[in-house]
Amino acid sequence: MVCEKCEKKLGKVITPDPWKSGARNTTESGGRKVNENKALTAAKNRYNPYTSKFETCRICRQKVHQVGSHYCQSCAYKKGICAMCGKKLLSTKNYKQSSA
Repeated sequence: MVCEKCEKKLGKVITPDPWKSGARNTTESGGRKVNENKALTAAKNRYNPYTSKFETCRICRQKVHQVGSHYCQSCAYKKGICAMCGKKLLSTKNYKQSSA
């Protein structure tokens, strides 16, 4: 769960999304160019396990599986915060939040 500001920081997929209306990587939405080689142009968005440093979660200290995130997905869900910046997204007062 990430906020609207952090959605821009998320990595982009090389293959076009089959679901066109909400996709960020189709030619209609302006996310892709025709005959573009995404393997060459998207070097900064591409996953590289050797150079990218995975942080530890600031709450539970386990490794985070998303580059640029400071909170693991389970802690972000339980607290109702953005996994990247920690901004409060929803109030979890009346929810029974559990990861199991």
